[in-house]
Amino acid sequence: MKVKKKTLLLIACFVWIAAGFNIARIGILAYPAYVSVLNFILSAAVFAIFQKFIFGRLVRKHTARITGYAEEYQFFWKFFDLKAFIIMAVMMTGGIYLRVSGLAPDRFIAVFYSGLGISLLLAGVLFGWNYCRVLRKN
Repeated sequence: MKVKKKTLLLIACFVWIAAGFNIARIGILAYPAYVSVLNFILSAAVFAIFQKFIFGRLVRKHTARITGYAEEYQFFWKFFDLKAFIIMAVMMTGGIYLRVSGLAPDRFIAVFYSGLGISLLLAGVLFGWNYCRVLRKN
């Protein structure tokens, strides 16, 4: 199924918001036993690092790629390129393995997943923002 290329930004928005919400939810549910100023600072650091060096760049890169498509209609899965799908699959598999295996302590899950999830959520919001910007241009 093909959609207008600007719709790919909206699809990316929903996918990233859903992923971010779910990851943040896991972290926040684990947080009550580990509430401390240090853990909040660590979560904020995880958020900032992922936003600055990974997801912020990813949003810019994919927005430029999507808006740069020559053809107006694209397959709906082209909101990501192959590399991004592979990275997402590796991250999901690794995250599930960490939780299920018990290798990561609950404190790590609380701190890391909260920061990571909120950063993912913001990436989704930024894709939505970019969708709105493209709508306003047209």
